[in-house]
Amino acid sequence: MRRFSGAIVRRTIDRSDAHVPAHAHDWPMLSLFVIGSFSNRTEAGEKFIAGPSAIFYQAGAAHQNTVGPNGFEQIEIEFDPAWLGRSLLPRAPVAHWIGGVTGARARTIARLCASELAEDQFRSVLRQFVRGGASQPQPRSPEWVDAVAQRARAEGTATVTELARQVGRHPSWLGSAYGRAFGERLQETAARIRVERAARLLRETDEPLALIALDAGFCDQSHMNRTFRRFLGRSPILVREDRRTIRC
Repeated sequence: MRRFSGAIVRRTIDRSDAHVPAHAHDWPMLSLFVIGSFSNRTEAGEKFIAGPSAIFYQAGAAHQNTVGPNGFEQIEIEFDPAWLGRSLLPRAPVAHWIGGVTGARARTIARLCASELAEDQFRSVLRQFVRGGASQPQPRSPEWVDAVAQRARAEGTATVTELARQVGRHPSWLGSAYGRAFGERLQETAARIRVERAARLLRETDEPLALIALDAGFCDQSHMNRTFRRFLGRSPILVREDRRTIRC
């Protein structure tokens, strides 16, 4: 995507149910979630990731991924520690920042990676993010919030009111608690899940766009186009071209 004097920014896409074998990088790397899901295994253990988040790897920190049924797209930022600032980097070999304020910020950074920010501006934004991630406590959410997230992923089209009724909570209160825990609103999760399903079909099948839109739960192809541009910053036609650059 972009190359700076001390950093490389690239989009990495894995197909559904792929296995990415253990590997490491020569420079520290920040992985920013875009869409999809995966199980991430490192020396810090195994974590399932399916929403706004970031993972920091020190140089040489081994990691491997098992990708979920809708594939996985991430933005990888590999950088010279001197370029970003050694004192800012977490000390642990691997740091997971999942959901909450940091997850929401990670999503913003991922979108900025495709912008025309100058190098100094981009580095400043990245420094603020890494500094904030290191100091921000990992959010703890009630079990019922996790249950809502699982239902939202499984059902896709469930409304906030329906999900709130299932767990015995008021819709507005549930929505606020969900956003604090996962770094995005429930409506955004539902839309993202539709994008994930459509992106997999675009990348891994030859099904026409109009049928993909309906299969993924969009009202029509126009609705799919608008949602893709909002979430990914590019059209379904361009996402279909990703099949030429899928990693595995």
